[in-house]
Amino acid sequence: MFGFTGKATQGSFLHDVFTSLPPHYDLINHLFTLGLDGRWRLLAVRECLKGNPQKVLDICCGTGDLSLTIANMGSGCVEVTGIDFSRPMLEKAKQKAEKRGLSDRVSFISGDIAAIPFPDGHFDCIGVSFAFRNLTYKNPFAGKYIAEVIRVLKPGGRFVIVESSQPHPGSKIIKWLHRFYVRHIVYRVGWLVSGNKEAYCYLSDSALNYYGAEELQRFLTESGFSRVSFRRLLLGAAAIHVAII
Repeated sequence: MFGFTGKATQGSFLHDVFTSLPPHYDLINHLFTLGLDGRWRLLAVRECLKGNPQKVLDICCGTGDLSLTIANMGSGCVEVTGIDFSRPMLEKAKQKAEKRGLSDRVSFISGDIAAIPFPDGHFDCIGVSFAFRNLTYKNPFAGKYIAEVIRVLKPGGRFVIVESSQPHPGSKIIKWLHRFYVRHIVYRVGWLVSGNKEAYCYLSDSALNYYGAEELQRFLTESGFSRVSFRRLLLGAAAIHVAII
């Protein structure tokens, strides 16, 4: 459930976090989501492919799962680009593409989300899979990142976000279970598997204190999107948001 943002984020800390995680990145994502991250990502891909886009950008693409699924389901009819600042993540993404025979359908580039290296209105859709939190959680550059997303989207373009969220405030038991699982299971298992205690302290803290679905909807609307809808996943532990400019 984690991806990198860009070098203009919270100093070198996040860069170090997402440069050190690739050897265990996919395994820990599966543990964090009880193995549901693939299913949720598939739902996000279906949203990305609505309207038959020609060009799709996967920001903070990490090891490339969203990009590769879009390329595979798009059946060669869509040009897919994944961008991330972590070169180790990108290397794993390229290896996956080659192994799955998708190297000719998707490209991976190193870049900063604060300055996406494409012209205005270039993409029909932009997707982000479990990394939007790192762009916007207590991040002073959040506005710049959103402005860049809007800049490179075509008028009417779609921004699809699948991200951790918060259970409905009225579900006290579910909310308690969610906090217990993230704080005591995800944090400890992630730390033990990766050996990076500091990274999983940040990741668990950001997941527990990030926007709820309605809050993120309001944030996106206030940031300049004309329409924003969402779908809760696993009783609100995650959500898919679709924002239209």
